[in-house]
Amino acid sequence: MRGDPFGLLLELESLLRAARMDAAAGEAQTWTGLGFRIGPTWLVAPRDDVREVLPPPSTTRVPNARPWLRGMANVRGELLAIVDLAGVLGLAASEHHRLQRILVVNSKEVPVGLLVDEVAGYRQFTPGEQRIELAAQSQPYTPYLLGAFVHEGQPWLAFSLHKLVQGEAFRSAAL
Repeated sequence: MRGDPFGLLLELESLLRAARMDAAAGEAQTWTGLGFRIGPTWLVAPRDDVREVLPPPSTTRVPNARPWLRGMANVRGELLAIVDLAGVLGLAASEHHRLQRILVVNSKEVPVGLLVDEVAGYRQFTPGEQRIELAAQSQPYTPYLLGAFVHEGQPWLAFSLHKLVQGEAFRSAAL
């Protein structure tokens, strides 16, 4: 091979391409989402639903708005509606604490950040961890669920932020 560097490069490229294909096939066997908590319930949102995670910014209250619309915030020069996710779902409003975060929904049409109690980072799930029966019995989350998983004994509800922001309850923020 010393006399044929081009051949060596071709062989190396072939090996790398095969390794990438093997890696891609392995990735297809898992589903990844961003884990977060509302009260005692752990949820996971598809990776593409969340643009970024922020600490709760200061907000300006919106007159005649439902209590779950916490207000408007200026985030890097853009107005962002800050919504208490628990409140939208009809649960008790979240109390302020240091673990709270804002999940900024990845949408140009609906500039909104959702207040959650805690973010756990990205989680991966395998097809064997799916538990469809959990999704059917998980009110008030059920209309927004994509499914459910149990990983290491912990139930995780796969929650679609896009389904939520397109829903009628979410779009009626005025009193």
